Amino acid sequence: MTPMVFWLLIVWGATTALLIALLIYRSTLTMHEDSQLCLSDSDAHMQREQLSLMRRMDRINPLLWGVGSLSGLLILVIAGLALYQQMTLVQ
Repeated sequence: MTPMVFWLLIVWGATTALLIALLIYRSTLTMHEDSQLCLSDSDAHMQREQLSLMRRMDRINPLLWGVGSLSGLLILVIAGLALYQQMTLVQ
């Protein structure tokens, strides 16, 4: 294993750990989310909490897509480099 592949594996591991942490955080947020709220005027604070929760979810989702895509791209690059190194070693 070359040093470049080793460092790419470290970066991939950190990216995947961040992805897992974001997925866990999103799942803890969605545990408290209600699909439908029936509130009276006296329960306005519950509506504000729900809107705040939805704003946090809207901020996390694009970040999840980006980190997940980066993790997938990195593992493909690592596999490609390892395959290329093995193919050039045979010749």
